[in-house]
Amino acid sequence: MNEHHPDRTTVLFSRTDPALGRFAVRPLDLATDAELLHGWVTHPKAAFWMMQGLTEAEVVAEYRRIAEHPHHDACIGTVEGRPAFLVERYDPARVELVGLYPPQPGDIGMHFLCAPTDTPVHGFTRAVITSVMAFVLDDPAVRRVVVEPDVRNTAVHALNAAVGFRPAGPITKPEKEALLSFCTREQFAAATRGARA
Repeated sequence: MNEHHPDRTTVLFSRTDPALGRFAVRPLDLATDAELLHGWVTHPKAAFWMMQGLTEAEVVAEYRRIAEHPHHDACIGTVEGRPAFLVERYDPARVELVGLYPPQPGDIGMHFLCAPTDTPVHGFTRAVITSVMAFVLDDPAVRRVVVEPDVRNTAVHALNAAVGFRPAGPITKPEKEALLSFCTREQFAAATRGARA
């Protein structure tokens, strides 16, 4: 998407979580984020990311393809300035879900991955997905977020439901059986309003 070298100081989006502080999203910079990214996506806790066993060079090549794709991008999420999660956005009519569902104008696809940790913080993944959703919906053209996690990934199904996603049903992708789910702006607003009340 960017022809130039991304600037690590560029903030694409930020929000403050009342309990955990400032969550921000910046462009992925393969020149400086490669080691970090490789450690995240190949970690045993990232099994559903399907990159186990890849070398750093292979991970960089995959994310370079994403960065150069006109309908797909990847970003690093930070919490209080420290890298803490990965976000991908894509056009599901052109990437990932081509021919697998009837796309609507304003659809955007999303993947997110929390950095592995040995000291989990209560409410952290919920705050991450809330921040990721707020980020992708920050684009006024977006009307609905589409996700397709592995049907076996029950932890992410629960998180998705908590921020307003409703399952449409299983679909067969080349690499997995996925649970296609959708979340409109209204569903997200209703789900997150309820969480704060």
